[in-house]
Amino acid sequence: MFQTFETTASPDQGPPRIAALRGLMAEEGLDAVLIPRADAHQGEYVAPCDARLKWLTGFTGSAGFCAVTGTEAGLFVDGRYRVQARSETDSGTVTPVPWPETKLADWLSERLPSGAVLGFDPWLHTLREVAALRKDLGPRGITLRAIANPVDRLWQDRPAPPAEPIAVYPDDMAGETSASKRNRLGETLAKAGHAAAALTQPDGIAWLLNIRGSDIPRNPVPLCFAILRADGTATLHCTEGQAEGLTARLGPDVAIRPKSAFLDDLAAEEGPVRLAPATAPQALADRLAEAGIAIAEDEDPCALPRACKTPAEIAGARAAQLRDGAAMARFLHWLDETAPGGALTEIDVVRALEGFRRDTNALRDISFDTIAGAGEHGAIVHYRVTEATNRAVRAGELLLVDSGGQYMDGTTDITRTIAIGPPGEEERTCYTLVLKGMIAISRARFPKGVAGRDLDALARVALWMRGRDYDHGTGHGVGAYLSVHEGPQGLSRRSVVPLEPGMILSNEPGYYREGAFGIRIENLIAVREAAPLPGGDLREMLEFETLTWVPFDRRLIDTALLSDEERGWIDRYHADTVAHIAPRLDGGARDWLTAACAPLGAAAARG
Repeated sequence: MFQTFETTASPDQGPPRIAALRGLMAEEGLDAVLIPRADAHQGEYVAPCDARLKWLTGFTGSAGFCAVTGTEAGLFVDGRYRVQARSETDSGTVTPVPWPETKLADWLSERLPSGAVLGFDPWLHTLREVAALRKDLGPRGITLRAIANPVDRLWQDRPAPPAEPIAVYPDDMAGETSASKRNRLGETLAKAGHAAAALTQPDGIAWLLNIRGSDIPRNPVPLCFAILRADGTATLHCTEGQAEGLTARLGPDVAIRPKSAFLDDLAAEEGPVRLAPATAPQALADRLAEAGIAIAEDEDPCALPRACKTPAEIAGARAAQLRDGAAMARFLHWLDETAPGGALTEIDVVRALEGFRRDTNALRDISFDTIAGAGEHGAIVHYRVTEATNRAVRAGELLLVDSGGQYMDGTTDITRTIAIGPPGEEERTCYTLVLKGMIAISRARFPKGVAGRDLDALARVALWMRGRDYDHGTGHGVGAYLSVHEGPQGLSRRSVVPLEPGMILSNEPGYYREGAFGIRIENLIAVREAAPLPGGDLREMLEFETLTWVPFDRRLIDTALLSDEERGWIDRYHADTVAHIAPRLDGGARDWLTAACAPLGAAAARG
């Protein structure tokens, strides 16, 4: 199967490795060093050879960084990972730091004297990060020094970089040829007065060239760089041997060069060369400055066009969601029949769900490691079950299952929280408050120009009114057989990009009580134009199309907390789920779905 369950965190290795790092720091005259989770592509998921933060500290989460001084190692993590960080690191050596509440510059300035030197790898930090650090640390007398990554010098058995073959993605599924995309984006560069753009994000390059890869588990992308020019030509920089046979498919306007030639090829462009300050490594700016090439800081030209899916990509997403929804229905039917007996573990749940997806005969990979958290494990937002943490799924608990699949026609991501046996009243209350937030986003109508930050509060109001909240964004962008987490769109307090038709997002509010339970409910939604309402003005409005069709657990819904509109929305959603999914099922699974989607006024017919 795709997912494995070995324990990969090594807290006991943290102390000697950090001590060795401090030895290198002393040799280099460094007072502190930054070790981020990110790779040179700023990806959320990294190849084993780039998992430096995990190697150093034991922390396996997908976001965060460590600041190591002569006496402290601060692991900066956001609210999703604080429980996990404490469990995966050595408490005597690594100190979890709440981020972004605690600013790195403040933390460092409290620990380093004026005249101190902070080392950083310019391939692993963006232009924006480095500029902000220089601005914040300069007045405090702390200087930055670009260095070769010290972890790489210590990591004796570091895995080799991946070099999996690159494949062509069908134009009919993409809905637009690569030549059309390159010419369209080239015109954008020309209008901005930019001769070329450095592309560093693999999913953007895969989208632009209509290619896919398998260098990163769960993400169908090749780890590559590219240069796009204003005339629509491009150069793909990849590992030697990855692109065999690809030249003819990409055409004469796309050259293929070694990944090692990227910096020199970039420095040979006429300029100005566009660099995206939020994602381009500082190493690129340093090389261009050295060559005297003008730099234009601007957004990645692929980001927004990639986010606005073509009609073909939206159609593919709908098809993938129906296929995945049927697999989820079979899984939930199996779970309802099996779990009450008390014989299941979290690993059993993960294996079974992947099996139902594999039975579709269309699964290419899972879109991320399945989260199956029973009881207190559900409160670990990005929990990954291992052989060491695996526990039984017990009656009277909640089971949080967050999962997804990678299919050629689309990427899925769904979370359902399920009652194992009769739930408690507090659990029902919390579940219903979370469900109210998900419904509020699903029903939202909003003017063009509204961003995710303007809608995020809709998902939280019901929780806020009870003094509760959650520490993650309400939703992220989702790719089209690409990364399950895709920008620039999102539903969060930090998302300032206006929502546009064709964008696909997750809608996933939650609530977590450490040591007890976790609740999250997630559907995928697509932005579309909204039909005018009688009596409304002529302002153009947008709304969300629901893409996910999987029932909610009616046993956990307290209808007394719902408005008439919310009850009506749930009943319509369940009726549509039956209409979409039941024809894909037979026997007991179909009967289960019909019962699970009964109107809220009907007696629950589930165990």
